[in-house]
Amino acid sequence: MISLFGQTFAWNSPEALLIGGAAIVLLLVLVMILRTAGRSAIATEPLLREMGWLAQRVQGLSDGQERLAGGLHHVGENQSLSQTAMLQMMEARLAEVQRAMGESLQGTATRTARSLGELNTRLETIDKAQANIEKLSGNVLSLQDILSNKQTRGAFGEIQLNDIVQKALPSDAYQMQATLSNGKRADCLVHLPNPPGPIVIDAKFPLEAYEAIRRADNPRAVLEAAQAMRAAVRAHIRAISEKYIIEGETADGALMFLPSEAVYAELHSNFPEIVREGFAARVWIVSPTTCMATLNTMRAVLKDARMREQAGAIRKELGELYKDVDRLVERVGNLDRHFAMAAKDIEEIKISSDKAGKRARRLDNFDFEELVQPDPKPLSITPAAE
Repeated sequence: MISLFGQTFAWNSPEALLIGGAAIVLLLVLVMILRTAGRSAIATEPLLREMGWLAQRVQGLSDGQERLAGGLHHVGENQSLSQTAMLQMMEARLAEVQRAMGESLQGTATRTARSLGELNTRLETIDKAQANIEKLSGNVLSLQDILSNKQTRGAFGEIQLNDIVQKALPSDAYQMQATLSNGKRADCLVHLPNPPGPIVIDAKFPLEAYEAIRRADNPRAVLEAAQAMRAAVRAHIRAISEKYIIEGETADGALMFLPSEAVYAELHSNFPEIVREGFAARVWIVSPTTCMATLNTMRAVLKDARMREQAGAIRKELGELYKDVDRLVERVGNLDRHFAMAAKDIEEIKISSDKAGKRARRLDNFDFEELVQPDPKPLSITPAAE
């Protein structure tokens, strides 16, 4: 900082630089004056005039600096006021922004809390579903273990068939594990009337070939599994036809029950020739759904047969009912005649009662204490004899 003429300026300010430059010029002039001190007075006079002029210029610069200082002070005050107003406006704006941000943050926090609550609920639902899926996976693994064993798989098919048959037929219309005359035991024997006669349902289907098709991961393995599937199904169809179709004892056909809709769809979509061979051997392949439909049809047949069996008894009962109706009509006629006779008797009784009432009233009018005077007899005059 530098102070000149009662004013303080920074070293790098324009005013300080200007004053410094003027001082340097003055110093140079003085040096020149000292060097030329021995010169003549005529040469010195113009120099003195220049020095006076320089002094006036310096004084003018000083005055300008004072005015400039006043202007700078005024500008500084205005700048300070502007800064204050700007700060106040910025503080107000900042407060408004802070309030808006607070409200927005509060709303965001509320929505976030609600979303977190919904997310927590959904996560709980997902956890429950995951637990159910894990439980179901365990059940599926258990089912796979059951189906991997022939005996347990056969028992599983029999249980499923038994459940379907119980829902579709009355208890006296079928027999589980029925023994035929050839010593073979049928999984289910439905007692249909003749024709067609009792029909057998077999539930022992080989699933190994189907599992091999599902596990096949290349075309050759698929081809080999398909060939094994054809051979297994053909052998099973032939066994059912030979064991459970007995002339004069069972129906001229049998049912092969598949405990899986997937296997049923696989046979009909990829092995239609096997299905046709089953038709030719009079062995009809059914799934749980089609088995239920077939059993419902059998139930209608059983109901119709039982109605035909009872037709004679129904006609007899209708005859007896007709006789009862005739007797009822006759007795109603007799009762009507009795009612008519009773009405006639009541009418005659009413007439007699009216007559009796009239006679009673006439008797009531008689006075039994009064005596009735007899009429005097007239005097008879006998004429004189002449």
